[in-house]
Formats: sequence, C-alpha cells, structure tokens
Amino acid sequence: MAAAVAGLALLLGSGGAKAAEITLLCSNALKSVLEELGPQFEKASGHMLKIEYGSTGPLKAKIEKGQTFDVAIIGVEATDDLLKQGKLAAGSRTDIARSGMGVGVRKGAAKPDLGSTQAFKQALLKAQTIAYSDGGLSGTYLKGLFERLGIADELKSKVRHGRGGEMVNQGKAEIGLTQISELISEPGVELAGPLPPEIQQYTVFPGGIAAAAPQAEAGKALLKFLKSPDAAKVLKAKGLEPAA
Repeated sequence: MAAAVAGLALLLGSGGAKAAEITLLCSNALKSVLEELGPQFEKASGHMLKIEYGSTGPLKAKIEKGQTFDVAIIGVEATDDLLKQGKLAAGSRTDIARSGMGVGVRKGAAKPDLGSTQAFKQALLKAQTIAYSDGGLSGTYLKGLFERLGIADELKSKVRHGRGGEMVNQGKAEIGLTQISELISEPGVELAGPLPPEIQQYTVFPGGIAAAAPQAEAGKALLKFLKSPDAAKVLKAKGLEPAA
C-alpha cells in the first residue's frame, strides 16, 4: 500500500501543492469506489474530500440552483447539459466509468432466471416486491423498459421506490434493480446477474470541474487520479468498467 500511495503521489504531482478541501457531488453508482479510493487520494495528494452522494437528477438540480462545488461525477447527458449551461468548465469532461444494470436479491435467496428478456420479464411478474430508484438514470430507464415490455400496469402494485440494493438489504423488496456497482456494495445483497444483453443499459459517468470551482486545480488532480491504472483496478472490482 505504501508503494502504491507513493506512486500515486508522483502521478498527481502534488509535492508542493497547497492542501485543499474538494467538494465532490457524486452519483451513487460510484459510492463504493470512492469509499475505497477516496482515502488513497487524500493520502497521496494531501487534499481532503467532502462528498455528497445522490442520483444524477437531484444532483444536477442542485448544481442548476447554484450549489457550490468543485467536481461533479454524474450521468453523461446531465454532464453535457451542464457544460452547455456553463455550470461546468469547458473542456473539463473526463469520462471515469461505465456501469451496467443488474438484478439483486437477498443473500441465500433463489436467483431468478435472467437468461433472456422473456425470463427477466417473468421474474418481475413472479416477484412479490420490486425496488428501484424513482429519480435516477436507472429508474427513468426502467420505467420506459416496463412500458416496452407491456408489464408496467402489472408491476405498479409491487414497485417500491428507493435504492434497489438498499431496499433488498433492508428486507423491503424481494428484487432490487439498479447499477451493478450499487448492488454488490450492499452487504446483504447478492447479484443475481446483469440485465439480458438485448435490454441492458450502460451508463457513462464523466467527471467535470465546476465553472466557479473554489478548488479547480485540486479537482483536476482528483479526476487525473480516477483515470489511473490503480483506480481502474478498483473500478473493475466494484462492478464498473473504466471508461475509455
């Protein structure tokens, strides 16, 4: 670990840089990643992280309302829109990770068949309760998917809105649907599998520097760190793919 931190310090080039507190607004999909990488970055750079996690929609709304921050890591469409609005600094977009969606169940529970779209559809129809976030990127996609599969009305009575993995972990839902990285970070949840390829939805999560960032240079160091080979290993271990 000491050698890795020393290597990161060289990568960041933070030898004489003044320590700063970086305010980061971050998608829930990367929470487990930052919980591991955050302390490594702090040790290597001397900077401190103040992180607020949430779904892309609510975080974007806070930025549009004028919340002060240094770095945002949220969905790609929201990031590009904030760049157009001038809320994020031009040229600062840095793609960090790509995440697929999955199905989670309680550890020890029978895993549903997810081998095809029809099997996925039947798994949802058989489940007593299903949980997914109503305000995030995954929730928006799932609502449209249920409509396309023709099961939206049949699922209404069994849907519970909240973070899919968390709701399953708390015993409030039989099946949780969300980003794979969120599901595998819940201690009482087991990944039943990804969505079938033909209906899989991949989300790219870029990082961007606030146009009025108080700690812009420190924020750039954070994004550089998150693109490092050491960070890529953690992303993969947490169910994400490093972005190209």
